[in-house]
Amino acid sequence: MKILYIESKSRKADIKISKSEIKKLPKKIFLAYTVQFKDFTLQFKKQLKENKIQVEKTQQVLGCSKINTKSPILLIGTGRFHALNLYLQAPSVFILEGDKITKIPESEIQKLKQKRKTALIKFLHAENIGILVSTKPGQENLKIAEKIKKQLIKQKKKPYIFLANNIDINQFENFNIQSWINTSCPGLANDNTNILNHTELPKK
Repeated sequence: MKILYIESKSRKADIKISKSEIKKLPKKIFLAYTVQFKDFTLQFKKQLKENKIQVEKTQQVLGCSKINTKSPILLIGTGRFHALNLYLQAPSVFILEGDKITKIPESEIQKLKQKRKTALIKFLHAENIGILVSTKPGQENLKIAEKIKKQLIKQKKKPYIFLANNIDINQFENFNIQSWINTSCPGLANDNTNILNHTELPKK
């Protein structure tokens, strides 16, 4: 069976954003976008230049994308999923939704940081630990999971690897697991304080 991938587009590329909205941005930004906004982003980049906003780099992102920048990020997309993944990787994150630019408020960032802290504390006190591995292409990290398992055994913990195509956090209560280590999309950890991303594990 052959698979054909088709890009989806969710808005016209020629839509203009008002100057009053663009003025909300700092003078230098990292421009990120989800795939359905690709054509619009290329046009909007020209509009930013006309308004003397320097674009350090333009990059398509997923929920698990890594960004290397010290500049504020402007995300062109919908919802908070991608933005919350980016906030740890930049001094600030702005979102362009529709024709409005908003900044992720500090209160929302602090709330998420507290969730991550709670997940870390639960991991440190846990004995039985589940290691989540996705079988989806681009998210599968079985080798990382196996390495983590060996490290946890050395720490006198009891690790178990769970493989799944779709990870359903509602099924967690069916297992005697106190903490889960996520090796797939990091956005999964935002939904449950029992989940710690493998990148957040304490360094030994």
